[in-house]
Amino acid sequence: MRALVLNRAFVRQLIWSHTKLTTTDLVPEVSLRLITPECPLWKATPEQCPFNDPFWAFFWPGGQVLSRYILGNPHLFYKKSVLDVGSGCGGSSLACKLAGASYVVANDIDQVAEVALEINMEANSLHINTDISNRLSSHLKEPFDFVLLGDMFYDPEFTETVIYWIQQQTNNSSVLIGDPGRHALLNHPIKTKLHQVAEYALPKTCQLENNGLSLGKVWLLDRINMT
Repeated sequence: MRALVLNRAFVRQLIWSHTKLTTTDLVPEVSLRLITPECPLWKATPEQCPFNDPFWAFFWPGGQVLSRYILGNPHLFYKKSVLDVGSGCGGSSLACKLAGASYVVANDIDQVAEVALEINMEANSLHINTDISNRLSSHLKEPFDFVLLGDMFYDPEFTETVIYWIQQQTNNSSVLIGDPGRHALLNHPIKTKLHQVAEYALPKTCQLENNGLSLGKVWLLDRINMT
C-alpha cells in the first residue's frame, strides 16, 4: 500500500469504494466515511484488505466520547488551538472545528488517514490542518491550548510511549483523553493523575464493535499533581 499512497487520487477512489458515509448515535453532528457492517471489508481478512491497518476507517469509542464532550462544551474550545494526536478518521478534530476552535491540527502518521480525513473534511464542509509527522518522537514546538488523545491506549508498550510524551512535551497544554476502559490505561500509574470530566454510555452498535465495552470516559490530565 505504501506505493499507492503516493497516488492520492487512486487512494481517494479506494476509500470511496470501500467505505460508507455515516454518522454515529453518539456524534450525529459529524459525517465520516467508515468501514461499517454494510461494507464487504467489515468481514475481510487482512490479506483481502487493500489498506494496511485501516484504523482511520473506524470511529473508535474513545474518539467518540471525546467528540461528544467537545460538542457538548463548545465554550471550552471556542477560539482555541488544538492538536489531535492519532487523529484517525478525524472525528474529534472535526468536532473541535464545529465547536469553534480557531486552529486545529489532526496528526496521524498514516498517509492514507490523511487522505481519508480530507474526504471527511469535504463531507462536513470544514477545513483543518493535517500533519503526518511522528509527534510522539519529537518536541512540541508550537503551543496548543488542548492536546487530544482519543483511544490511544490499546497497547501496553505504546501506552508507555504516549504517556512519556505527554509528561515531557505537553506542559503548556490541557490534555484530554477519551478512553472506553482499555486495560493499558486502567492499570497504569498515570491514572492517579487523571481527573474524570465526563462519562457516556456507548451505543449498542459501538459495544458490539468493541468487545462489549459499554462506557466511555473523558479524562483531564491533572498538572497540579504531576511529579
